[in-house]
Amino acid sequence: MNTGVTGRFFPRRGGKIFCERVPLAALARRFGTPLYVTSAGALRASLAELRAGFAGLDPLVCYAVKAHPSLAVIRLLAREGCGAEVVSGGELFRALRAGVPPSRIVFSGVGKTEAEMEAGLRARILMFNVESEGELRVLSALARKLRVRAPVAIRVNPRVDAHTHRHITTGTEANKFGVDIARAPAIFALAARLPGIGLMGVHTHIGSQILSPGAFVATARKINGLLAKLERAGIRLCWRNLGGGLGVSYRPGESRLDAGALARSLAPLLWRGPGRFILETGRYLAGEAGVLLARVISVKRGARRDFAVTDAAMTELIRPALYEAYHDIRPVAPRPGRKERVDVVGPVCESSDFLGKARLLPPLRAGDLLAVMGAGAYGSSMSSNYNSRRRPAEVLVDGRRTRLVRRRETLADLIRGETY
Repeated sequence: MNTGVTGRFFPRRGGKIFCERVPLAALARRFGTPLYVTSAGALRASLAELRAGFAGLDPLVCYAVKAHPSLAVIRLLAREGCGAEVVSGGELFRALRAGVPPSRIVFSGVGKTEAEMEAGLRARILMFNVESEGELRVLSALARKLRVRAPVAIRVNPRVDAHTHRHITTGTEANKFGVDIARAPAIFALAARLPGIGLMGVHTHIGSQILSPGAFVATARKINGLLAKLERAGIRLCWRNLGGGLGVSYRPGESRLDAGALARSLAPLLWRGPGRFILETGRYLAGEAGVLLARVISVKRGARRDFAVTDAAMTELIRPALYEAYHDIRPVAPRPGRKERVDVVGPVCESSDFLGKARLLPPLRAGDLLAVMGAGAYGSSMSSNYNSRRRPAEVLVDGRRTRLVRRRETLADLIRGETY
């Protein structure tokens, strides 16, 4: 069973949870709560696991910046040889600032503005993942205006259901992403003749948190059929972008997607494709590398259920409210006693503000520290100031070393930029 890196980098020693060699309780005392804690070792281990699985295929791994856009995280992965997949001008700015070489940056997104396209062209990024005919024509005009060539892959919607949550499925006819596979040959032909466009590859992305190879295999087979049509039309490509979506372990005992098994399933299907391919992955690298620390404010006894109210909320981690996502919740230093079933909730004025429902936990009291596991991807990046709450601090732990990589917002930060 491939259960991921959580147990290795967030072990329990002497009854207390650590991040690598640092006790989580010590981090909470030093930096306060809510607090995001990221393990540098876990980031490196997940990348190494991915590369080992795909060793024979030599992919360019582009970190999906949207998963956790911390400059410290992007920089750490860039130093390990990762590229970056960005979906906005802001993410492009972050990737460049963190030291990702432009030659390893791909720009995705269904609604790129002209300003964002121009920024990518001026930076000389590796390629744009183009999602529509309209975008292709705008990019052509901009490239001619700047007297450059726009490197392009066409994102194809393969009509493959990844069987993940409906909010993170991206490869079916009901989704807004990509060019429908039936129309793709015409769009590739247009790209091949438009001035200023350098047609380089084909791109797919079918969803997130995918735990088995089947949907990826189905997609590869469909793309092979498309490539055969393009070859007969005289269109040859040099890149094949498989996108991301590799799932991780959120529940105890759950297995993350086995990178080696995925690579073995895909290898026989990739020989027809271009010479090199890209993996865009965020969750697989960052998901299990982070935890959210929360302090219990009170335990509220209700008529039908009990509630542990914490200082972390949907403003810090919206995935449970938005995706009905499960995150394992562990007391950092549990006290003895019979376990009790409680809803772990935040103080935000929404009924959907919860971190976990009906969790069987040791007796909780005000002041207890909880660790919300697997919060490294789409946690901090989706945090908000709703209810005028301040975004939390973030720390990066590397062995025994701890570094504050994002300070906690102040009250003044809440109104910066406003006037009255």
